[in-house]
Amino acid sequence: MLIDRYVLKSLLFAALLLPEAVMADSEQGDPLESYNRVMFSFNDKADRWVLKPIAEGYRYVMPDFFERGVSRMFSNLGEVLNVANDLLQGKVGQAGNDGGRLLINSTVGIAGFFDVAKYAGLEKSDGEDFGQTFGAWGVGEGAYVVLPFFGPSTLRDAPSLVLDSVFNPIGDVDHVPTRNQLYGTRVTSARADLLKAEKLVKGDRYTFVRDVYLQRRQFLVNDGEVEDDFGDDDYN
Repeated sequence: MLIDRYVLKSLLFAALLLPEAVMADSEQGDPLESYNRVMFSFNDKADRWVLKPIAEGYRYVMPDFFERGVSRMFSNLGEVLNVANDLLQGKVGQAGNDGGRLLINSTVGIAGFFDVAKYAGLEKSDGEDFGQTFGAWGVGEGAYVVLPFFGPSTLRDAPSLVLDSVFNPIGDVDHVPTRNQLYGTRVTSARADLLKAEKLVKGDRYTFVRDVYLQRRQFLVNDGEVEDDFGDDDYN
């Protein structure tokens, strides 16, 4: 897909937590920068001419109530991936929380359209994926890399996308047209969520997105403990 689900959270995270020096720093190690900038430009153009207009039309015709509900439904599907990675990282308590949210919101919450679980004291977590699990297991993040259509990633996170897809319930839908429509709606919904967050981008877009993505991933892997190492010459 054209928009990675972390980009929205990353941009919002940047406005709250990233120091201005981190946003402006373009001297950090980025061994694949020449390739990355070309791919970033390709993704940016594809998004600008294809996905963004669709997302803007979606937001225009979709009432806010339904737009938020659809976004919650796809977020609810993501709880399956959360639970799997919670257990792989030994986070039994969080697995219970995320599993409880999945059960309650999938039933009482009408497939996740309503977040009923939060009223039962089960708050939504930041989420888990196989990239975070690899990081928790001690695998270094490797170089930053921009993937075609998927966007920001690292050499550690990129292979995890395949495993993440295995735990996406949409992939279990046998009817191909329906499955494709669900994927398309998911991408459109995620891109519509990003429209307002775009205003947070400052300076060079490539540098901003790279720095914010890496900081956000570090935040997630370390469960909220951020160590600002963007001034270092090399990444792990």
